[in-house]
Amino acid sequence: MAANNLRQIPLTCSGHTRPVVHLDFSDICDSGYFLISACKDGSPMLRHGDTGDWVGTFEGHKGAVWGVALNRNATLAASGAADFTGKVWNAVSGAEIHSFQHKHIVKSVAFDNSSENIVTGSNEKLVRVFNLEQPDAEPELYAGHGGAIKRALFCRDDKCIISAADDKTVRLWDRMTGIEVQRLQFANNPNSLEISHDNHVLTITHGSTISFWEIETLKKLKEVKVPTNVASASLHPDKHVFVCGGEDFKMYKFDYITGNEIESFKGHFGPVHSVKFSPDGELYASGSEDGTLRLWQTTVGKTYGLWKCTEPSELNNSLSSPREVPAN
Repeated sequence: MAANNLRQIPLTCSGHTRPVVHLDFSDICDSGYFLISACKDGSPMLRHGDTGDWVGTFEGHKGAVWGVALNRNATLAASGAADFTGKVWNAVSGAEIHSFQHKHIVKSVAFDNSSENIVTGSNEKLVRVFNLEQPDAEPELYAGHGGAIKRALFCRDDKCIISAADDKTVRLWDRMTGIEVQRLQFANNPNSLEISHDNHVLTITHGSTISFWEIETLKKLKEVKVPTNVASASLHPDKHVFVCGGEDFKMYKFDYITGNEIESFKGHFGPVHSVKFSPDGELYASGSEDGTLRLWQTTVGKTYGLWKCTEPSELNNSLSSPREVPAN
């Protein structure tokens, strides 16, 4: 039976009580890889990335959590929230390590490659970099955006920061000088930024468009229109396909080379806010307004994680009922 005749059966990860607005994966480490979710319930959750099994919940925020990050080896987590703080956590014990005070909602957090710094983006229209080795030192400050920051990431070997904001721009900042060195202008506010696994391609969603840019030059590589206002997109590690989701509750998969749609299916019972490929590319995760995360197989029918490949005669028993992975 050809794999494309098999139905995509997602794993549903329950446990959150409000919309899931952002996701991040670690790299592959000794004990597999991990997935963290940001939710308006104020409690970011850590899970095993390949199965969705709940590992723990980070307790301490007093408001909706808007952005999350894991460092590469899943030893540290970061979260940004409506309580005006960006927090850094021990991802093994769940203990809070640092809490960085802001003057408005923190929408975005991200680690650098060495896990020595985090970058935050807030509704103050400011991007900040905090040094985790010297947490009491004044942060690096990047000012100039005309709207709230949606997402900010380290790039170009951590020498620069790329940020997207509600001023219809994406801007590149040089950390050496602290100044803006490049700007991309859009017709709509950019909703998400992703840097590809090989650090070469920047993926930006804006309106119903996904555009791809060379990270070293910010030269546009390609642009694809999708059938809905898109909140988030993720490029597969081998750069053959990308997935996206947005307002129409659907999950889409596109061929990156041709720009053609490969498949789409109703993914959730509410708008999709965040999508992300796992570090091995075997699955992608989605977070939605409906309060769930779902894990989807890149190659349907492959034995991986909790998915077991079965003979066609057994399919009805094993794959037809959606699996739910609860949080304790």
